[in-house]
Amino acid sequence: MDGWSFASYRPTKPELAVFVSGVTSMGLEILAVRVVAPQFGSHIYTVGSILTVFLVALSLGYWQGGKRAAEATSRQMSWIMLATAVYVAVVIYAGDLLLAYTSTLAIPPRYASVPAVVVLFGPPTYLLGFISPYAAELSTKEGTGEASGHVYALGTIGSIVGSGATTFVLIPALTVEEIGLLFGFLLVATGIGLTAPRVPRRSAVASVAVAVVLVVAAGGGPAVLDYRGEVVYESGTPHQHLEIVDDGDVRTMYLDGARHSAIDLDDPNRHVFAYTEYFHLPMLMADDVDDVDRVLFVGGGGYTGPQDFTQRYDATVDVVEIDPEVTAAAEEYFDLDRDEVTVHTTDGRQFLRDTDETYDVIVLDAYKRDQVPFHLTTVEFMELVSERLSDDGVLHANVISSPSGPGSEFYRAQYETMDAVFPDVYSFRTSDSSAVQNVQVVATNEETDFSPAELAHRNDADRIDVDLEHAVDNYMQEPDADDAPVLRDDRGGVDDLLDPMLGQRYVIEGGEGSGSVPDDGARPTSG
Repeated sequence: MDGWSFASYRPTKPELAVFVSGVTSMGLEILAVRVVAPQFGSHIYTVGSILTVFLVALSLGYWQGGKRAAEATSRQMSWIMLATAVYVAVVIYAGDLLLAYTSTLAIPPRYASVPAVVVLFGPPTYLLGFISPYAAELSTKEGTGEASGHVYALGTIGSIVGSGATTFVLIPALTVEEIGLLFGFLLVATGIGLTAPRVPRRSAVASVAVAVVLVVAAGGGPAVLDYRGEVVYESGTPHQHLEIVDDGDVRTMYLDGARHSAIDLDDPNRHVFAYTEYFHLPMLMADDVDDVDRVLFVGGGGYTGPQDFTQRYDATVDVVEIDPEVTAAAEEYFDLDRDEVTVHTTDGRQFLRDTDETYDVIVLDAYKRDQVPFHLTTVEFMELVSERLSDDGVLHANVISSPSGPGSEFYRAQYETMDAVFPDVYSFRTSDSSAVQNVQVVATNEETDFSPAELAHRNDADRIDVDLEHAVDNYMQEPDADDAPVLRDDRGGVDDLLDPMLGQRYVIEGGEGSGSVPDDGARPTSG
């Protein structure tokens, strides 16, 4: 267009409304993952539910807005913005309660997150859907096509800004409540701008009232007793929601609502979770413990496992932990000594691909709440692990699954995948029940053919200072994995394998005679 320049461009009120609706709708969509994941997990079903609900709500809003667009005014768009801000305040104030209530509905586990997403994010997204057809109707562009194209372009640009800003700026820097408050204020400010410069008294009063509601909602949600204990630290990292909770003498790290590490404040050497004792099985299988020079943990969490190794063995311990804020929390609340372990802040597979180091023991304990990242499960990854192990090296994988029955599909597939690469693979249950639990799978880079009797003999000989009698007693025979797939990079399927476990009771046996530690559905990892 002749004479047009970006510097001289001044958006019209409808254009401003479309841009802000794009920013807010996509920002809320990104934020929804952080809000819903602690209750339902971050697997594909949760993400798919969010995408589906947002698209349906926007479509309904577009449809209804198009039917009413002939009577559209800037003042009507202002009221839509304020109404959306009010619902954002509801999400800020009562989001946890709404999540808890919707999670109790009796529906198939893979669809469990749908009602929560509908209740929390359906209404505001539906309201924002009205803005685009209203703006197209009020556009000064000539012709329906030009007006529609202009509106779609501005809305998409707003969505790009909302997506990028929320992902890369807001979530790393602010809490969910603070981000919601920011979006609410943006909507209120836009509502005022749509009626400026002569803001009607009614609109002005309503805008102030909505702003006050947002501040009150962010200032304190409904009083809910946290059954887990006292939250001593909380942060939203770029990767997950991090909490440190004290319950009596036990301090627990929660990531996206799942227990990932625990320590006894009075007895730091005690294994709060029994399965972390099993991490020493590779040392029991080593020909000579003194020959184990380098150990790698993929997944740090509270670093209780790596620190246990530094205290018991004369070995160099490396840890790959992708989230630097988790490492910082481990230093502050789990007494991590950075001089005793070498921390690599990166993805586990990327580290193994790029490093020139060879390890005698590698422990895989990386989880995204309720599942291992897919790229750390495949045969290609296991081949990479084998290359980075010494000739007599040992791999230990913490696999959350049932040891048998319908919930064992992921365990059997992971066993089959490791068996395709390593000469010998062994597995150990951590609970006598058939419930979902931490099944420990150990693979050796050379033929070993250990029998339960030989492992028991090695344990009785006090080769290491950890008594693994219970672990050896829980030795499991090779599973029937004929129908289990070998996991590969070019094929999906992990979510389908995990699907039978959704909604099942998860059991963590407590360490050193403390009994079982039942869980509310979260899947803890990283010791």
